[in-house]
Amino acid sequence: MLTFSAELTADASERTISGKIVPFNGEVGNTSAGAVVFERGAINIADSSKVKLLLEHDPKQPIGRAQFFNETEDGIFASFKISKSSRGTDALIEASEELRTGLSVGVMVNAAKPKNGVLYVSSADLLEVSLVQAAAFKSAAVTDIAASEDEAVEETLPTESETATVETTPAVEATPTVEAAAVEAARPAVTAMAYTKPRIEVTAAKYAEQSIRAALGDDSARQYIAAADNTTDNAGLVPTRQLSEIINPLGTTIRPSIDAISRGVLPDAGMTFEIPKITAMPTVAVAAEDAAFSNTDQNSAFLSVSVAKYAGQQVFSVELLDRTSPAFFDELVRNMAAAYAKSTNAAVNAALISGATLDATTVATYPTAAELLGIVARGSASVYGATAGLPNPFARNMVVSTGQWSNIMTLNDSGRPIYNASQPQNAGGVVTPTSLTGNVAGLNLYVDPENGGDGDGTILIINPDAYTWYESPTYRLRAESTAAGQVTIGYYGYGAIATKVGAGAFKNNKA
Repeated sequence: MLTFSAELTADASERTISGKIVPFNGEVGNTSAGAVVFERGAINIADSSKVKLLLEHDPKQPIGRAQFFNETEDGIFASFKISKSSRGTDALIEASEELRTGLSVGVMVNAAKPKNGVLYVSSADLLEVSLVQAAAFKSAAVTDIAASEDEAVEETLPTESETATVETTPAVEATPTVEAAAVEAARPAVTAMAYTKPRIEVTAAKYAEQSIRAALGDDSARQYIAAADNTTDNAGLVPTRQLSEIINPLGTTIRPSIDAISRGVLPDAGMTFEIPKITAMPTVAVAAEDAAFSNTDQNSAFLSVSVAKYAGQQVFSVELLDRTSPAFFDELVRNMAAAYAKSTNAAVNAALISGATLDATTVATYPTAAELLGIVARGSASVYGATAGLPNPFARNMVVSTGQWSNIMTLNDSGRPIYNASQPQNAGGVVTPTSLTGNVAGLNLYVDPENGGDGDGTILIINPDAYTWYESPTYRLRAESTAAGQVTIGYYGYGAIATKVGAGAFKNNKA
C-alpha cells in the first residue's frame, strides 16, 4: 500500500475537512514506497460513500466519511464529514491548530513503472484517506476545515463491565470578528476506568492474617489459604505478563554478497535487458617495411540479463489486524523485508559461485595461514588477468562463509592472532567476532551467512566491477477481503544479476 500526505489550512464552516488529496501535475511525492508520481486518472474510486477518513492510517481510528470526490486536471479534490465522536472533535481541533497538517491517501497499486528512481503509478485503487501530521505533496492541501458552532460532543456510555466518570465542560461561545472563527466544541474530560478488584487479595500480610484465623477455626480463612496455595486451579492469582519487546533471531536485512559487487538501476520496462560487450579486440603488431598491417576486426555481442521477481505474501484475518497489538503489523513488514533481502542475496551468492574460476590448488580442510595467503595471491592474479580491460582490474573484495570467518579468526603466528591483533602494527588485517566486515590481506572482507562450511565457493575473491546487481524499488501491497474476512499483505521487487566477466571472481577448491 502506498501512502502520501499533503498540507492543510483552516477555515470556519460545517464539520468537514476538504482539499486536494492527489496531484496530477507530475509532482514527486515521498511515499511509503519511495518517490512516486501519480498519472492523471490513475486513482480508481469504486464507491466514494464507503471511503473513510482515518487518523494516521490506523484502521482502528476512523474519524469521518467521504462526501464527494472531484477530479480535475490538477488532481483529485475531496470533502469528508467528520464524526461527532471525541476523536473526530480532537482531529478538528488538531487540524485547526496546525498540529496535524496533512491529508494522506492509501492506495493499492495495480499498474506502475519505475523510471530514474521514481515510481509512476498509472492505476491504483483508493483504500482510504487519512489526516496526518506532515505533508509530502506541498501542492495538495486541505482548503477547509471547521466545526459547527452549536454542536455538542456525544458522550460514550460505559459497558456493564466498566465504570466511567464523565464531566462535560460547557461549549465555548464564538466571538464575532470580521470573519467567523471556528468554534471548538466542548470535549468531555474522562477519568480512568474503575475496575473491580480480584476477589482474593494475596499479600504477605493478608496471608499471615488468614493463616492465624484458619488456625483458630475460621472456615472462610481456610478457603482463602486453599485458594492462595493452589496456583494451578487459581491461575488468575499468578498472571503471566507479556512484554512489548519481540525476540526475533531469524530476520536480518544484511546482503553481504550484494554489498561486495557493484550496483545499478534496473531499466524501467521489460523482463530482460542487454548490455553491449566486446568479444574480440583489434590487434597491433610489428610490421616490416611495405608489409601489411595486422588486421583483426573488433567484434561485440550483447550480454542478455534476465529480470526476476522476488515476492512473498501473508494472509491473515481482519480480527488479527484489528484486535492484535500494532507491533504485529510492524514486525510483519520488517520480516517480509528481511525475507526479501535473504532471497535476493542468495541469488547473487549463487551467481558468484557459479561464475567464479575454481582454484587449481585444493585444500583438504579449512586453510592454514599460509594456505589462505596462497588462495588470496592466486585469486588476485587470476581476477586481474580476466578483468585487465576494465577501468579497475583488481580484486578488491572477499566473501567468506561463517565457517571460513571462524577459521580466519583462529589463524595465529606462535599464538599471536594474525587478523585480530590488539597491536595491529604487523597485523595481516582486521577480523573480529563482533563485525561481519573486515580486511584480510588487503581485501575487504564480507561474511555471508548464506554459506556455513568450507566447501567450494566459501572463499570468493572478487573484482566488484565484474558483477552488477540491478534492482527496482520494493513495493508493499495490501488487499482486504471483507467477504472472506482476510487481509493479504504482499511484498515484492525486481532484480537482475549481470555476470559481466565470469572469471572476475575466484573460488577456493575443497579437496
